[in-house]
Amino acid sequence: MTNPLNPGPGRARPLGATFDGAGVNFAIFSQNATKMVLCLFSDDGKTETARIPLPERDGDVWHGYLPGIRPGQLYGYRAEGPFAPEEGHRFNPHKLLIDPYAKRLTGHPEWNDALYGYEVGHDDADLSFDTRDSAPFMPKCVVEDPCFDWGRSRRPETEMHDSIVYEAHVKGATQRFDGAGPKGGFLAMASEPMLDYLTGLGVTAVELLPVHAFVNDRFLVDKGLTNYWGYQSIGFFAPDPRYLDRARLWEFQYMVARLHAAGIEVILDVVYNHTGEGDEMGPTLAFRGLDNAAYYRLSEENPRHCINDTGTGNTINMSHPMVLRMVMDSLRYWVEVMGVDGFRFDLCATLGRTDTGFDPGAPFFDAIRQDPVLADVKLIAEPWDIGPGGYQVGAFPPPFSEWNDKFRDDVRRYWRGEDGTAPALADRITGSALQFDHSGRPATSSVNLVTAHDGYTLADVTSYEERHNEANGEDNRDGHGANHSDNFGVEGPSDDPLIVAARAQRRRNMLATLLLSQGTPMLLAGDEFGNSQGGNNNAYCQDNEIGWLDWSAADEDLQDFTRRLIAFRKAHPILRQKRFLHARERIVDGIEDLFWWREDGAQMEDADWEDPARRLVCAEMRMASGTPPYAQREEALLIAFNSGAALDLTLPELPEGRVWVRHLDTADPDAEPVPADATVALAGDSVQVFVQEPRDG
Repeated sequence: MTNPLNPGPGRARPLGATFDGAGVNFAIFSQNATKMVLCLFSDDGKTETARIPLPERDGDVWHGYLPGIRPGQLYGYRAEGPFAPEEGHRFNPHKLLIDPYAKRLTGHPEWNDALYGYEVGHDDADLSFDTRDSAPFMPKCVVEDPCFDWGRSRRPETEMHDSIVYEAHVKGATQRFDGAGPKGGFLAMASEPMLDYLTGLGVTAVELLPVHAFVNDRFLVDKGLTNYWGYQSIGFFAPDPRYLDRARLWEFQYMVARLHAAGIEVILDVVYNHTGEGDEMGPTLAFRGLDNAAYYRLSEENPRHCINDTGTGNTINMSHPMVLRMVMDSLRYWVEVMGVDGFRFDLCATLGRTDTGFDPGAPFFDAIRQDPVLADVKLIAEPWDIGPGGYQVGAFPPPFSEWNDKFRDDVRRYWRGEDGTAPALADRITGSALQFDHSGRPATSSVNLVTAHDGYTLADVTSYEERHNEANGEDNRDGHGANHSDNFGVEGPSDDPLIVAARAQRRRNMLATLLLSQGTPMLLAGDEFGNSQGGNNNAYCQDNEIGWLDWSAADEDLQDFTRRLIAFRKAHPILRQKRFLHARERIVDGIEDLFWWREDGAQMEDADWEDPARRLVCAEMRMASGTPPYAQREEALLIAFNSGAALDLTLPELPEGRVWVRHLDTADPDAEPVPADATVALAGDSVQVFVQEPRDG
């Protein structure tokens, strides 16, 4: 192959392919390579037009400059170096590699044995060496100029205590949504009907499942399925091509600008703990071929094998400074260039692993906490992985917030009517202080959820007791086994009006618990209108009607009630506090900020909490002790959660001229606010909310 181009030395920074108006600077990291070759391709990606060894190396960054190259040029890399799997090295120049800093890819790998660095089926397995060219089956990187005219677009900068997060899948939310066109991508998320819906619901942020370019696992493709959720990243700077209708970066930026104009933030679910290359038997697509020993954590006893703390085959080596730099560069890129407002870190415990295990002072946490670009964005951890000591709920340093699965499980168990769950519910609705009230962390550190993409939808939590994942092709063995769900005596859909009514009320109860609790609420898209996945609690491979939201079957009454709950939360700062409630006296009036009441109007005692049959949790909340006087904007809320039979509830006495006004009742969702008597009827399996107000209105 000829090389008609004469590259200049270029610069070692920035990494990636950078267009400067006259040409493109190419720079890529590899510590252990002996030669780095830039490959250029024709516009259709089918013909390799040039192979150009990068002429310079500064430290471990290889670089060169090509004048005359413009955005739209397709490229990739081939890396030469030792093929010594027993030492952790898997260089193979026959394999075309994705630039980790590529801003766009042309598509996805087409599965073929040529994508592997070893001969598939060989007796020596991954110790063998494959000489077939993988380029015909690989997506190509695209040189991009990511400039975008943001105009007057401004970030909403919603405070965490005012946030209501809506977890959504780009395609799943839009594929069957009327008026969103074209369907299934970023432009659909930016459509006027979708924006109207989100603003009408009242959410303040959308948390999008992974949009970084990701791999469709071969075992799924062989079964006629696909990686729907996207937790197999292969490009940390490139949006996945399936969400780009016109193959242009501006589509994502336009979506962000439109959501910002509507007052809605964009949070990305990001996967920096592993890549889509799998374990040592996986393909050679990017990182493995560029420098396996640098990018991945390998077994000290036998570097041939990857450490697998993630359950996906490999673990990214965050202890390497250049790998850490890649992650930090990626985060800054999505904030500064693509405009996003925060990140949810998949398996974030992995990012905090050092040689001695999980460490809240790990290099990644230190780097991200001092970074001035990332100081103003939301950081949310999924606080676990499958490695040793991987469950770390509450252990992350500020300013991280964390998904709180204890909230999910305890709320579900309480509403199922399980014995002894009242104390746990009390902990959850007051912010899970045992886990999060340390190191100056606010109550908003607990990201509360009753459902998420991973598991049942809310409709299915109230309709199924057994998972129904047969469509996944794993003999129904995948997905959570313990879901703390309740089918009300019938597995799946029912036309019994009593069961239908009971399920609807349970859904209202759980949504009310979510939106009336201290912390940051996260609502799974579709839960607000009863979306079902037919009992599938692991729809990661269901890019079809199972995984897509069914807007045509929406329960409009549940939608209306959810809107009302969100509006109520926004109207009452007592529900949105940064400080924890610990029943401490307040300087402003000497009244404690939290009381727990029995149904007879007496305060709860230890024996009451120890009663396993207790089904009533009744909390009277005020602005927390220590809240500045200027923030004391309302008197008190009383919230009664009753997972048992109907009862009469005696309300606490109030000063002269004050009255309890009932604002919400899950047993009567359309009821208007009304002053309450001294004793009120509390329906079984229900929630009521009272606001202390002046008697004269």
